[in-house]
Amino acid sequence: MGAEGSKQLEDSMFQLKFTAKSMNRLSKNAEKESREQERKVKKSLENGNVEMARIYAENAVRKKNESINYLRMSAKVDAVASRVQSAYKMKGVRASEHLSVSHSMKNVVNSLEKAVSSMELQKISETMDKFESQFEDLDVKTS
Repeated sequence: MGAEGSKQLEDSMFQLKFTAKSMNRLSKNAEKESREQERKVKKSLENGNVEMARIYAENAVRKKNESINYLRMSAKVDAVASRVQSAYKMKGVRASEHLSVSHSMKNVVNSLEKAVSSMELQKISETMDKFESQFEDLDVKTS
């Protein structure tokens, strides 16, 4: 279990950090699209096209909310990855818990990859909540 489980855990942590960065990038892209929609609102209003301005404004608000949601999920994924990494580095995780963490991480990373590929924030959020719950249970066991 030692080296193989360790490698698997490191791969999972890398994948979580990569997912966090990807979500951060998606957040920035959505923010950029929001600013573009705001620019279109101003231009439409200058041209006297109120209905188009309203549509662009709705798009801008939706993109801004999307950006915030991606940023929130990025922070959540990064926090979980950091918690796992610190527990692993401090060797506070015994062999039996290490197996449990590795197994949980593998499941979480697989679920996250599926959710991220489909870009369903709800699934990503549910997966992260489930893993945080499992990790908190592990914290209690190791205390």
